[in-house]
Parts: sequence; structure tokens; C-alpha cells
Amino acid sequence: MHYIWATLGLICVGLAVVGIALPLLPTVPFLLLATFFFARSSTRLHTWLITHRTFGPMILDWQNSGAIRPAAKKAATLSVAAVFGLSILVSVPTQVLIIQAVVLGAVMTFIWTRPSG
Repeated sequence: MHYIWATLGLICVGLAVVGIALPLLPTVPFLLLATFFFARSSTRLHTWLITHRTFGPMILDWQNSGAIRPAAKKAATLSVAAVFGLSILVSVPTQVLIIQAVVLGAVMTFIWTRPSG
């Protein structure tokens, strides 16, 4: 079972890294999942992730207080605005834009109502 947890954790880290470049793919939720999986599979991988120079502080902020750093909130807002703007530019159907607006609005509400780290 440890191998399954470790594999799932590594997949989540990979998706998080891809999410850094792709605005539609979230980074932090995948890192939180990876932390969960590594905690059940490998002390070494778990320690590596929570002490990682870039990812560690975000994970610890969330674990300790459910906080999201202001810079991460701003980056998320810019990503969401870019995705929505791109959708408008490529003339996505109105129904899809409405769905995007509702979902992305809910995501932004969640992000901005979290405490700052």
C-alpha cells in the first residue's frame, strides 16, 4: 500500500508543477494531496515536501491556519482573469462563459476569504 500512496503523491507533485505554468490547473491543492499521500507512504518524501523552499511554506501555512499568502492570492486572481479573458477573446459560447464566471467567482471568493499567511 505504501507504493500506491507514494505513487499518488508523486503524481500530485507532477500535476502541481504543471499547474505552475497552466492557469487552469491548481497548484496548492495538488501539493496538499501530495503531503497527505506522502505522510502515509514515506517519511523522507513527506519531509522533503514540507521543507521544500518553494512549496513548504504554502503547505505549512495551510496546515497551521488555513491561510493563503497574499502573493498566492494575487497570482490566482491574475490566472483566473487571464483564463476568463482568453475565453472571451476566443469567443467561447455565452453559456460556457456564464458557467466559468460562476465557478471562477466561487473559487476567488474561497481564496480571498481565507486568512493571509
